[in-house]
Amino acid sequence: MQEQQARLYRELAEAQEELARLEEKLEHHPDFGLGKGSPEIYEWEMNLALRKRVLTKIASLEAALKSLAEGVYGICERCSAPIEPERLEILPDTTLCIKCAQRSRY
Repeated sequence: MQEQQARLYRELAEAQEELARLEEKLEHHPDFGLGKGSPEIYEWEMNLALRKRVLTKIASLEAALKSLAEGVYGICERCSAPIEPERLEILPDTTLCIKCAQRSRY
């Protein structure tokens, strides 16, 4: 249990560092005027999308830490079966077992 907690905190710290880097990059907003533009616009939009993705990851890791504290970490939120340890090794913030994850894709 402590190993999972340490890993979740480590990944959370990494995600928060990435968020800080992206926030810094997003401080400079390129010109979007009509007929004007810059190649920086594409990069800015990409960083904005990455920021959204990192925020989602942070929320997911925080939820995983909360479920760990509540004693329900590693239990599928759909079928209540244990999530496979191999799956948790790859996706420590997952909330679905492999069967439920496969069903949700289709």
